[in-house]
Amino acid sequence: MKKWLIIIISTLILGGGIAAGIWYYRGSLSDNGISYRTAKVQSGELVAGINATGTIEPEEVIDVGAQIAGQILSFGKDKNGKAIDYGSEVEEGTVLARIDDIMYAAELLEAEAQVQLAKASALRADADLQQILAKLDLAQRDWARAQKLLPSQVMAVSAYDSYKSALDAAIANKAVGEASIQQAKATLASSEAMLKKAQRNLSYCTIKSPVNGIVIDRRVNIGQTVVASLNAPSLFLIAKDLKRMQVWVSVNEADIGKIRPGQPVTFAVDAFSGEVFKGEVGKIRLNASMTQNVVTYTVEVVTDNSSGRLLPYLTANVQFEQARRDDVLQVPNTALRWTPKPEQVALKFQNLLPEAGSETPENGNGKEKGNGNGKKKHKEKAEAQKPGLVWVQYGDQVKPLKVNVGITNGSTTEISGDEIKDGMEVIVGQRVAEKGAAAAVNPFTPQLGNRRR
Repeated sequence: MKKWLIIIISTLILGGGIAAGIWYYRGSLSDNGISYRTAKVQSGELVAGINATGTIEPEEVIDVGAQIAGQILSFGKDKNGKAIDYGSEVEEGTVLARIDDIMYAAELLEAEAQVQLAKASALRADADLQQILAKLDLAQRDWARAQKLLPSQVMAVSAYDSYKSALDAAIANKAVGEASIQQAKATLASSEAMLKKAQRNLSYCTIKSPVNGIVIDRRVNIGQTVVASLNAPSLFLIAKDLKRMQVWVSVNEADIGKIRPGQPVTFAVDAFSGEVFKGEVGKIRLNASMTQNVVTYTVEVVTDNSSGRLLPYLTANVQFEQARRDDVLQVPNTALRWTPKPEQVALKFQNLLPEAGSETPENGNGKEKGNGNGKKKHKEKAEAQKPGLVWVQYGDQVKPLKVNVGITNGSTTEISGDEIKDGMEVIVGQRVAEKGAAAAVNPFTPQLGNRRR
């Protein structure tokens, strides 16, 4: 009994497999040897916009440089007590680095000595002037007495002339003394200016942070010599606030007219696959650039980065939102472009076939009949919804369904219609079996892929 039971079960399994194979093989091809590729009508959000590529940048970046030449001796400490490095948080006034200051300290000492010397010279010039004034006073008194004694012939004429000459010399010496005072004051001012310059150069040996922020780039190492000539060498790059970031997007001149400040923007970065970030257009820079005869404008997109996840200089795939539809039916664009051959269409639907040479409604190029007054009245509606056709299987043939075509994001398009349902299978293409394949292919041989979707 057990033996006969095994034989019966094996026979049933084999017979079922044969029947299934024959059913699959016959159903995989229609009578005309064509199988169709289909896609489901899906419901969801659809956003139409302009796609571009950009780079995430800090909103405000400070380039800290060196105004003097010298060797880097050491780095300062950040808020956590660690040496300044990439990612260090710093406050305004935090020491970032120190440059060898021996030469500048010596210049400061020399400048201080020059100031002291200039002060001494000024004091001496003042004392000399006082002596000159005293001699001038004596010469004036002698000259007054000589003028009284000469008429009475008590004084010789030669003595009279000597007093006159002494008075003139004293007046001239007064002018020289006053000039010496001015020269001493000028020398002192120059020495004090040199002292301030030496003090400032010495202070430049200590590089400090001008703002609160985060060091995103350290461009020097200890022991490296920086040389300040016409351009100050860059030592550190500090981002003032990484909680506010920008995306600098290059937009083609053909699309720049569709961009406006405040326009919603979504973007994605490879670092966080599948996650979408939001922002808005801040401003459009007017200094366009040309590369290989292609003109592009830089658009600044502002985004919130309170989480700190977005890092500077990540590449962003940006979409400027022009239109948004929530919970709408949508199909691949290929479903609206595909058109069957007349023999594939069921006889009762032959009159709905597009005429030869007509434009496809999916592309929005179809010409509408009627006068201009009718179009003008419903201009916005006509731009948002255009007539179109999608095709579904009808037995071994196909039949059309009329739809209204809405916005598209380049790969999928919004559709609506009385006969369109979520999850419905629409045709997006076809596969034609080779001639004689039905006789040559064994239905029980494993096949790669499916003949019908």
